Amino acid sequence: MTVAATGVVPQWVLWGVALGVAASVVVAIVFYLGHRLFPEEASSVEGTPSGDARRRGEIRAYLAAIGERFLEDHAVGGVVVPFYLPARGVAVTFDAHDYFRLEGENVHAVLCEHEMPGRGLGRRLPFDVTEPDWGSDPDRSRRNDRVADAYAELGLPTDADADAVKRAYRERVKETHPDRGGDEEAFRRVQEAYATASDHADGRGSRSRSPRGSTPAGRAGRAKRADRAERHGRTNPRN
Repeated sequence: MTVAATGVVPQWVLWGVALGVAASVVVAIVFYLGHRLFPEEASSVEGTPSGDARRRGEIRAYLAAIGERFLEDHAVGGVVVPFYLPARGVAVTFDAHDYFRLEGENVHAVLCEHEMPGRGLGRRLPFDVTEPDWGSDPDRSRRNDRVADAYAELGLPTDADADAVKRAYRERVKETHPDRGGDEEAFRRVQEAYATASDHADGRGSRSRSPRGSTPAGRAGRAKRADRAERHGRTNPRN
């Protein structure tokens, strides 16, 4: 029965099947050899998004341009940050969760959001920086857009002060916190928006105000205390 059926199948079909199997084997061998010969390149492409690589390069160049010594992938209080300035006690992170986890670690945390150019780091550092002569700044409008987006996320105009930013953040936390049925991604956006809007609002005021209240670490502490207060109010309602 099988022999008869094989004789009925045209020879070109059998050749096509054989060639297809051979091609699949060749492709599998190529992928296997590529993974064996270039494992580091493959892991770096998969493990580090291109956006993070770009930001790392820009921030590295900026810190070198202002003559600031830095360490990369440094552990601070159990959190590995992309950049750490040992002489200043400043930690630069790209992750909003790590930004808030650095509270109480005796460090100034600086959050660099997605697509923030490295040149924008200077205005967020808790010490005076002599900016290099970059010439024209084509990224200024993009920074302004990010600030506007942050205020919009909090439902505020861009001229709102720091107290208004804090109040709006607390209201948005009630809506987006995962413990209250909110969405994790939305909660992350609110955290990043709060960091950006707070930096912008503080930048309009005096840079000499109290470091405990005006630094990113101080704002992170206020935000986390607000979160804890919200949780406490939820588990122990007064009304």
